[in-house]
Amino acid sequence: MIVTDEISKLTEAAATAAPALDRRGREWRATLLRAIADELEARREDIVAVADSETSLGGARLGGELTRTGYQARLFAEVLDEGSYLEAAIDHAGDTPMGPGPDLRRQLVPIGPVAVFGASNFPLAFSVPGGDTVSALAAGCPVIVKAHPSHPETSRLTFDIMWQAAHRLDAPDGLLGIVFGQDAGAALVADPRVKAVGFTGSLSGGRALLDIVGAREDPIPFYGELASLNPIVVTAAATRERGTQIAEGLVASITASAGQLCTKPGLVFVPSGSAGDSVVARAADLVGQAGAGTALNDRIHAAYGEIGGRLSRLPGVSLIAEGSRSTEGPLRIRPRLLSVAAAELTADATEECFGPATIIARYDSDTELHDALGRLPASLTGTIHAEPSERDRITELAEVLRAKAGRVLFDGFPTGVLVSWAQTHGGPWPSTNSQHTSVGTSAIRRFLRPVTWQNAPQFVLPPELRDGDAGVPRRIDGRLRLPR
Repeated sequence: MIVTDEISKLTEAAATAAPALDRRGREWRATLLRAIADELEARREDIVAVADSETSLGGARLGGELTRTGYQARLFAEVLDEGSYLEAAIDHAGDTPMGPGPDLRRQLVPIGPVAVFGASNFPLAFSVPGGDTVSALAAGCPVIVKAHPSHPETSRLTFDIMWQAAHRLDAPDGLLGIVFGQDAGAALVADPRVKAVGFTGSLSGGRALLDIVGAREDPIPFYGELASLNPIVVTAAATRERGTQIAEGLVASITASAGQLCTKPGLVFVPSGSAGDSVVARAADLVGQAGAGTALNDRIHAAYGEIGGRLSRLPGVSLIAEGSRSTEGPLRIRPRLLSVAAAELTADATEECFGPATIIARYDSDTELHDALGRLPASLTGTIHAEPSERDRITELAEVLRAKAGRVLFDGFPTGVLVSWAQTHGGPWPSTNSQHTSVGTSAIRRFLRPVTWQNAPQFVLPPELRDGDAGVPRRIDGRLRLPR
């Protein structure tokens, strides 16, 4: 009851703040996001030190993540400045093929208070000050963050920094809130004043929250990033031309951040034959030399051991390399490289193992490869390593992977997700359950809904829909018009 009362106070304040935040307009929200970015940067040393003490991710990785976090906030300020995200459209009254038409004006408006769940593996960029939070604020939605238990002090520190920046701009009370604990998170999702949820985490955690959403009297949008295998396909020509390079890039991608990245490649298709053998041998050698990493929490540590053990015991699967042992500190996880024939790849072998492990599937023919690809679950990414001369093969593989992933890569590795206008960080279920995703400028679209005003007086309309130059791109009577 105490938890529910606490959540009610936060969501009531957020609901009260929502119309006030909308009235502040795009320019004020852009100023807010830039102020948050500046304040986070000013406290860089404190933030990195606290985050490293809780996550053991290292100062270099966390410093880069903080840079990304500030960049995200500033990018969404630019989105607000530019204004096309509103999808503003005006159809003036007049004759149409269906008869006389009314004056219609449409744009996207804020959906209301948003609940954001921080991620374990990104204590900054996907947590309290992360992409979900800044995209919701940009949309004009108050945010209540459920802090991740892996880094509570980092969550509290960054929340306080954000609130200080907002307070200096005389932000509405209730603009930001934070809660801790599983019960508080569940109560937050169930609260009727919360109008959308952003979640980055496990498939099981996402399903549990979806059950709460489904039990509400008014089910709401749930935007989840949940599970991903991120398959890589290597052609025979690519193994012959640059097999060593591919093996080295693969192992670097697998072991980065101890494999605790949502885009870590968990399955790699390598052709049978001597060229493929050399790729596998080089990858196995590098994995065997790799040191143990540190799991972000007890649950990840236990799951890595359990799922990794289960994968290695599957029929046809063999463990071909494992990283060096380490007794330094708790929660250590060793890199693992497993192998299976593509023809024997089962659904059980496509379970995501969050951590520095991957399976190499050896294929004898294109038919065998395509059959195996067809059995895979959808992912955030799909990658092709091929030679330029293989145009038909590349085209065919790209079509297959496009149906399975939101981002298709060529001759690279999926770890590392640039925040930009053209980025997609999603894919079909179970990688995500929405068309608009948590990385890239279209993230703002998740927290907006369309409204059309019919024959409305000018004073009722949002500024962007009134007559005259509105300063944003608009489609007027079917033609796109850019601001002067």
